[in-house]
Amino acid sequence: MPARRLRRWNAGAIGLFLAAAVTLAAGVEVVRAQAIPPRESPLETLVGAVVHLKAHINPDGKSVANLGREREGSGIVIDESGLILTIGYLMLEAHAAEVVTNAGRTVPASVVGYDNETGFGLLRTIEPLKVKPIALGKSADLREQDPVLVVSYGGARMLAPVHVVSRRVFAGSWEYMVENAIFTAPTHPEWSGAALINHDGKLVGVGALIVGDATGENTHVPGNMFVPIDLLPPILGDLLADGRISAQPKPWLGVNANELAGRLFVDRVTPEGPAEKSGLRRGDIIVGIGGDVTRTLPEFYRKLWSVGAAGATVPLDVMHGHNMRRVDVKSVNRLDQLKLKSSF
Repeated sequence: MPARRLRRWNAGAIGLFLAAAVTLAAGVEVVRAQAIPPRESPLETLVGAVVHLKAHINPDGKSVANLGREREGSGIVIDESGLILTIGYLMLEAHAAEVVTNAGRTVPASVVGYDNETGFGLLRTIEPLKVKPIALGKSADLREQDPVLVVSYGGARMLAPVHVVSRRVFAGSWEYMVENAIFTAPTHPEWSGAALINHDGKLVGVGALIVGDATGENTHVPGNMFVPIDLLPPILGDLLADGRISAQPKPWLGVNANELAGRLFVDRVTPEGPAEKSGLRRGDIIVGIGGDVTRTLPEFYRKLWSVGAAGATVPLDVMHGHNMRRVDVKSVNRLDQLKLKSSF
């Protein structure tokens, strides 16, 4: 998408959305001046459903080294009982959590479930928050150039108009991949767990990351990646009932790899993880799996996950120095390696 076209669209969209926000603010001030109890507007209702999430992590958790013991971000209220959807790394291995509404009300929350494959996490407050939940939309309907809103905790000042600049696969170095992920620009500063809202005021994505090239076309347009909301309904029942999905878990190796010049370089192996136990080391090059060459992360993950469920032995073809060798890694279920609450 040409950069000039992006700039023209963005200026128009920002003007439109900011005009609506100014009108809202002016209306609220008039109501206050007349000493009439204000009635919540649709925009206030929308931003009120995005709360501040604070999670306190088990000190022995495996994710503490990379993500820390105290984590904060946004949570999205999706039902009347206080069910909150967020991006999972905010609450992974949490032993306690609390949410703060835009009205300043603080309510403890308990962990409901976590899905390693989508990255979604669910919590529930110990009592209803008395805010109107956000309805789920259809992320499949989003197209490039569509105007959307990003809403993080903090009220109307943290609402920002953006546009969809790309729909494509996202592959993270930590054995994580999302098909048809949503990329938006410009960047929102508080992306973790933020709500992506369509023109109908419905939730279509959950904020996961900041990226340096949102378009995927080497234009170096920074933006954010959102996990599509369409991935939630198929697993929601399992998460509510058991805290995890019922489908067979994918094999996990404990490898962080990065693409460089058509090769996959091992950047990190999880301490005491399957890959480390099998002898894989930082600096090794993963050439393929079972003789099939894999040059990109998506190729690697698709081949890895086709080997079988967690517990399968994965035959990695690895270049160590100048020597090619076969490394057989007995995979595990990632969730079994984490310090998760008993509800899981």
